[in-house]
Amino acid sequence: MKILLLGDIVGRPGRNFLTAHLSRFVEKNHIDLVLANGENASGGAGITAKNALEISKAGVSGITLGDHVWDQKNFNNEIDGLEYVCRPANLPNTNPGRDRLILDANGTKLGLFTVLGRTFMGPKVDCPFATADRIVSKLQNSCDLIFAEIHAETTSEKEAMGWHLDGRVTMIYGTHTHVPTADLRILRSGSAYQTDLGMTGPRESVLGRDIDACLGRFVDGMPRRCPVAEGDVGMQGCLLEVNQQTGLPESVELVNWRETDLNS
Repeated sequence: MKILLLGDIVGRPGRNFLTAHLSRFVEKNHIDLVLANGENASGGAGITAKNALEISKAGVSGITLGDHVWDQKNFNNEIDGLEYVCRPANLPNTNPGRDRLILDANGTKLGLFTVLGRTFMGPKVDCPFATADRIVSKLQNSCDLIFAEIHAETTSEKEAMGWHLDGRVTMIYGTHTHVPTADLRILRSGSAYQTDLGMTGPRESVLGRDIDACLGRFVDGMPRRCPVAEGDVGMQGCLLEVNQQTGLPESVELVNWRETDLNS
């Protein structure tokens, strides 16, 4: 079966691109399931139930979140009603929301979860490695495939998680930095790995935000609003072909599909 993973969806441009074009990409490539990080889907920071539903209707079956999980007002009261959304698993247990998802793709059970890294990240969370062990052990007996996401700042923490879970899950992948890495590969024990999927949003930007505003912050240090940019919208991530018997990938492919590619 084929599974598409998409990097952080950024604002209205990212949502609109998926609504307009994802179904065509899925049909063209015979994709069975789409997973995406949605933590920047609403105004570039956080997500609302309305926008989560919009992404789901566009064709995304499972939505993970990150350090901006509670940025949108009242989302803490909405998340429990969104059965296709999970928040970071290593947040305190008192946080609302699911710490993992189990999705059905034509009879194949797929487990999905994300953890927050702790290096240069704001939220105070439990150890991502111990949390990943706990979640994987819960999913192993009920799922054919397991996808583990680490939403983190540093390459080293993400790579360490890749090696930590290699052979125990279908894929380990990173999100958060919005820039795709070129290290998509299959590790020595059979799991797929990529340090960062990139983003689904405007690439004529600074990580999805307006260029002039972000550049100005670096040049003179003055505070500015950095609205979501609009130009060169597309989606980034990876496409896996998975052996349903072993639960491990047979092939992996980078995805970088832009507005200019729509006719190809």
